[in-house]
Amino acid sequence: MMKKLKRYDTRSKLDDTWGRNLSIAMAELDRLSTVLSIPKMVKESAALIYRQALKADLIRGRSIDAFVAASLYAACRQRKVPRPLKGISKASIREHSEVSRSYRLLHRQLKLKMPIDDPMKFVSGIASKLNLKPDTERFAVDILMRAKERRGLSGKDPRGIAAAALYMACIEMDDKKIQKEVASAAGTTEVTLRNRLKGLEVTLRDRVEINEELTVTPPAP
Repeated sequence: MMKKLKRYDTRSKLDDTWGRNLSIAMAELDRLSTVLSIPKMVKESAALIYRQALKADLIRGRSIDAFVAASLYAACRQRKVPRPLKGISKASIREHSEVSRSYRLLHRQLKLKMPIDDPMKFVSGIASKLNLKPDTERFAVDILMRAKERRGLSGKDPRGIAAAALYMACIEMDDKKIQKEVASAAGTTEVTLRNRLKGLEVTLRDRVEINEELTVTPPAP
């Protein structure tokens, strides 16, 4: 009888802890969803992801608020609702690095399947923020198309890749922009921009050859 009572007491405490955790988490999810104008279906998906994380015991000893923000970002990606991680982190009360770390843990442990974004869809928006020339934007798209043909875009952050292509195009088209400006417009970091730039250069060999491939008109037959 004592063993049964002890077991019931333990379960009761766990239920109370679970309930308190969910109460705090859902209140924060409501707040973030309001601030970021998140659609109801995305909010519901985020709540489901958070519950899965709680059930998998991923949140023990970690920040509830960081996991709420990470769950919301995961739901936005799954539902293809454009909300950058940096923007969600800014609305959260936790640091960007902590939210980002929580998202990576969610993605890995829950084996979340995310749709792969095409970097080309980000080019126009970033170019608009930078007031780039139309020729620069077109050149960036050409760079991405050639990189895609050579399978150099897979597994990389699409915003970072788009930013790197635009920065490379700025250099070729003499559309003067510094790395900090391009990274800021893309919502990424200068370190990410430089890493993606190196990757593109390796994929496409060097900018001189890219320029020749994209601009030289083949001789008439």
